[in-house]
Amino acid sequence: MIPCPECGHENLDGLEYCDACGAKLPAVTPTAAEAAFTPAAAEAEALATTSATASPAEAGPAEAATAQEAAAPVSVSAPAAPEPAAPMPSAAAIQTAKLTLVRGGTVGKVFPLQPGDNLVGRWDPDSGAFPEVDLEADDPEARISRKHALIRVADQVTLEDIGSLNGTFVNRSRRLEPGSPVVLKDGDEIIVGKTFFKFSLA
Repeated sequence: MIPCPECGHENLDGLEYCDACGAKLPAVTPTAAEAAFTPAAAEAEALATTSATASPAEAGPAEAATAQEAAAPVSVSAPAAPEPAAPMPSAAAIQTAKLTLVRGGTVGKVFPLQPGDNLVGRWDPDSGAFPEVDLEADDPEARISRKHALIRVADQVTLEDIGSLNGTFVNRSRRLEPGSPVVLKDGDEIIVGKTFFKFSLA
């Protein structure tokens, strides 16, 4: 309100002359807050208030999408299941095998072969040789290496030379290459060093 300097009448803001006496009213300088509060500022403040309180349905497409993304539950992927291990041969598939000594030691001596790996050699705790087919007593000339050959019994039976000094032979053929297993058949003749065996499948 603008007071009239002549009659004291309170006049509305913006008038130049007094409504009561017609005297000229003094100019009123607006405060800093009033000067800053323009129609454009009022509209901007109203829009900001509406955006802050509006629901996703009332907001514009961009604001609604942002609100829905923020409210959506975070999907956490479950860890991948480990791959199943390769199946082991069944008990029925594992062969029952044996070696029978036929020359070079105690003839007729039988060495049953267990499922899995069977080391052929001579017992020696100092070198860590503990063979399943122990020929220490049947090889007085030490022609058989401490760790001479390996027989593996599974769904098939294989023989492998593992770096012996005097070699491993099957059916008097060529000397086996170390690290190259061959499949054994029932009745095969095996020679390790100077000791002869007959291989049998039950």
